[in-house]
Amino acid sequence: MEIIEFEKWKPSADNPRQMKYAGQRSAQEVFEELKHWLESTGYLPDEYFLMDSHWENGREIPKDADIFCATDYGGSEGVYLDVYLKWYDEDQKQSFTKSFITGKTLGENGNDLDRMFLIASAITKAFHGDHATHARYMKLGGVEEDTGGTVVHLSQQEQRTIIDALIEQRERQENAMSRTEQLLRRMTGSITEYINEVGMRPLRMSDYDKAVLAIRDGNLEDFKKYAGRVPYQQEQLLPEAAGRPGAVGRKMTELLMQDRCNIDYGLYCEACKKTIDINDPEKVLFMTERAQFCVADLEPSFHGEMASYAYLDHRYIAKEIVHQCSSEQIAAAPSRLLEQFAMDHDYRTMSELVEKGITGGGSSARTLHMLTYEGRDSWMAESLLEKRMWVELHDYSALHACVQNDAVDTAKLLLDNGMDFEKYRQWAEHRGGGHEETLRALADHWQELQSPQQESAPEQGGMTLA
Repeated sequence: MEIIEFEKWKPSADNPRQMKYAGQRSAQEVFEELKHWLESTGYLPDEYFLMDSHWENGREIPKDADIFCATDYGGSEGVYLDVYLKWYDEDQKQSFTKSFITGKTLGENGNDLDRMFLIASAITKAFHGDHATHARYMKLGGVEEDTGGTVVHLSQQEQRTIIDALIEQRERQENAMSRTEQLLRRMTGSITEYINEVGMRPLRMSDYDKAVLAIRDGNLEDFKKYAGRVPYQQEQLLPEAAGRPGAVGRKMTELLMQDRCNIDYGLYCEACKKTIDINDPEKVLFMTERAQFCVADLEPSFHGEMASYAYLDHRYIAKEIVHQCSSEQIAAAPSRLLEQFAMDHDYRTMSELVEKGITGGGSSARTLHMLTYEGRDSWMAESLLEKRMWVELHDYSALHACVQNDAVDTAKLLLDNGMDFEKYRQWAEHRGGGHEETLRALADHWQELQSPQQESAPEQGGMTLA
């Protein structure tokens, strides 16, 4: 298997044949690649496998860091697997050890402990290599010389799978394909290696299927070969490649997008969301930037929709998308995007959205309510309205939110920008009373706004001398 790297490398500008160090990978990207590999080989802990929150928001793996695992019974139920990073900081002249990942299985007998130790071993080999030849020689008609050993832990379901395969050896084995695929990958190194050794049976696969498995195995050469045989299905491969973590998945995605200008919009959105799900900011920004060239009927709201989706679990990526977007792209973004960042009271990102032309739309009232509630962040609402009016003039619910929170200064800005106070009072007549002091202050302000207009109007029936 290809080991998972902590560092990023790129071809040297002076000599493209040589690779040049390009910085550290983000912890989230490394975690997603490891999780993807463990899941594809059937080694993912059954209860949970979570990254420590310390490493979120694009934090990079420290330079020259190493990784190690610890496995033991928990204080309550289950068996726990803790993955740590350790490194030496040259500036502080000090060594650090920090929790990176925690996994857990609910079972707590000796068999469960053995399995967690094997998972720890798999993680260690994922980063350091196994320094051995895989046991990949399960051939029909004979057994080759034993050149190495493999410890394989089988669950009861997996044991049943092998027994059924030995007894039946017929097409009905396809009923257990999911467990069979994971088991054969673990025993041979990859499902494609199994097919090369044993042939097409028991799994019947098309070139498209082989390309999908090459993506999951991270086998770039096999992917190029099989994907090249199904040019008419390459579009369907894009979401699979987009959801493949790491540099290999990034390269596969680029190859599928190369020289393409008519990718289906729905498939492209699905692919972008898969890339967001694996927390790969570099690939996300590449796909959002290339969308205008690769998708024939790109919706104007695409970039805003992707930023809104990323906000749910990967706010760091959402901010990067917003920063990348043009004013036209933000102007077409869904109004909920502004509301989402208002939930975090993220003034910097809200300012960028407003300056680039986002419209509050149906989210204006909720956005103003969150910013003016108890007066905590009313200054944010006032500053955003002073930058640019993003509330529609007939959206009286937005003014009502300010009244209900007694945010007088914010409400005055809405009136200054053209909202009609008299029409608001008619609209709000049957929507609850109270807040009389706030309403009086706004009524006085409204009168002041109208006064210059009254003084400048000519008197009815008057005489004008030239």
